[in-house]
Amino acid sequence: MTHFTEQQDSGRQFIGGERVAEGERKLVSLCAANGQPSGYRFYQGTATEVDRAALAAARAFPAYSQTDAAQRADFLAGIADELDALGDEFIALVAAETALPVARIQGERARTSGQMRLFAALLRRGDFYGARIDSALPHRTPLPRPDLRQYRVAIGPVAIFGASNFPLAFSTAGGDTAAALAAGCPVVFKAHSGHMATAEWVGRAIERARVKHAMPAGVFNMLYGGQIGADLVQHPEIKAVGFTGSLAGGRALFDLAMRRPQPIPVFAEMSSINPVVVMPQALSSGAERIAQDLAASFTLGCGQLCTKPGVIIGVRSSNFERFVNKLCQEVTSSPAQTMLNPGTLQSFQQGIIALEQHPRIERIAGQSGVAEQASAQLFRADIALLLDQSPLLQEEVFGPVAVVVEAANEAELFQALQGLQGQLTATLIGEEAEIAQAHSLTQLLTHKAGRLIINGYPTGVEVCDAMVHGGPYPATSDARGTSVGTLAIERFLRPVCFQNYPQILLPDALQDTNPLNLLRLVNGVYTRESL
Repeated sequence: MTHFTEQQDSGRQFIGGERVAEGERKLVSLCAANGQPSGYRFYQGTATEVDRAALAAARAFPAYSQTDAAQRADFLAGIADELDALGDEFIALVAAETALPVARIQGERARTSGQMRLFAALLRRGDFYGARIDSALPHRTPLPRPDLRQYRVAIGPVAIFGASNFPLAFSTAGGDTAAALAAGCPVVFKAHSGHMATAEWVGRAIERARVKHAMPAGVFNMLYGGQIGADLVQHPEIKAVGFTGSLAGGRALFDLAMRRPQPIPVFAEMSSINPVVVMPQALSSGAERIAQDLAASFTLGCGQLCTKPGVIIGVRSSNFERFVNKLCQEVTSSPAQTMLNPGTLQSFQQGIIALEQHPRIERIAGQSGVAEQASAQLFRADIALLLDQSPLLQEEVFGPVAVVVEAANEAELFQALQGLQGQLTATLIGEEAEIAQAHSLTQLLTHKAGRLIINGYPTGVEVCDAMVHGGPYPATSDARGTSVGTLAIERFLRPVCFQNYPQILLPDALQDTNPLNLLRLVNGVYTRESL
């Protein structure tokens, strides 16, 4: 049994700048490796506490949404500083709760604080406002044009659900929280049951930064418990939802949000098999290397990454068979790994059983049977399952498993890819000459995925302005957004137009004297003005 320092108020809900507990203290943080208690216990959140948290966020919204971008940037940078200051005891706690290696946790902490600083830099740039200015044309005939100016404002309090596989980067202070806070939206965060103690420490860090930067109480709220998600999504003060998790979970939240008297957007990242297409010329010169790299990609982190390659597709040839044989060797030699928690392991085992039982799918590498750790698995499926759009191959199995599919020719491969549902990523591995001739294939994949990769591997998501971590359904519930990168802020903003407003009443972002207004729409043409 591992024990960590426990403060008197730990395990209570974070609501409006206070620690609150109405329910029973019956939730226990477990060590992933052995299922033993870590020393932290938590109070089950109640419907009343959901209401209090949502109302606290709503009360904070008017003042917080009116803070200027520089103030919010300083706040986010302050959160980043607090995260970086979490020491060795915190790293050990996260490792115990998730079974993730220390180096991975340290890297993820840096990514999480880096995300906060990236959004702080976006706020200081100011282009997130999306300012558009149509100056008045008083002499236009037959009718004059009024002065019209548009920018984006915060949508309101946001409910965010923590992800299981990234206890830091997609959790309490993760990308959704960073984007919402950057937009000017208070957050009500539902902690994931798999790493509640980690959430506790990060929640305290956010609150310390909030107090230091004099942000309104209620800007950040956090609730524990597995029975409060529906209440949170349906609360009338919640104006948007951010979620990372399973297709079933994300779709359930989406359906709840659509049944509200006033429906709200749900930005859910859910399920992706991340197809990898291996082209013939690439295999003729590098079958073994590609097999090694692919095996390393889909077993990385015990396959618990949303961009893990799940389906590997190629055209029948002796080189493709050599590639598959090498892939089998790599999988066979891959060590078993501990998964994030018993629930994740159970779901992985159920997915493997479903593949085993299908008559057109065979295991070609990996061990069968139930164990306390996850062993890498490789299956081979009849391409008819893709041609017929079988749901089994379209559903993500979260863990270190991939399915190889062999096409008779390029036409059959193209037809199989046409049947794919929406994906986070699609990867094409080939020689320069054959990729140059694959225009129709790349165009097809453009309509299937949010990120297209040439001669690389999808695991590893750069946090930057250009990144898209999203895609058509069921990869996400809304293909117009991303949960990684600065574009993520747009999910929590809405446009407002100001007509014939005097300069003194306009928001700073739309005033003529604002130096950020370098682009102005004058007589229908954008021109650069020197102010």
